[in-house]
Amino acid sequence: MPDLPDHESDDAKDAARTEHSGAEQPETDAERRRRRAQFLRELAEARALRARVQPRRAKTARLRHAMRMRTFRW
Repeated sequence: MPDLPDHESDDAKDAARTEHSGAEQPETDAERRRRRAQFLRELAEARALRARVQPRRAKTARLRHAMRMRTFRW
């Protein structure tokens, strides 16, 4: 599908980086932060999608989380 973004190129870059990073030098902090930021963006997107698809479960989960936070003792 031409409308969708091409994720294969990102996967290929990650694979190439992991193959060479062990032999040459360890991963830099900037690369690690970039990968972590990408992961967190995708995780947030997945959670938002799940909340839209299952609103009742999402509401229950929010209420449960709020209750845990109220009863948590420092």
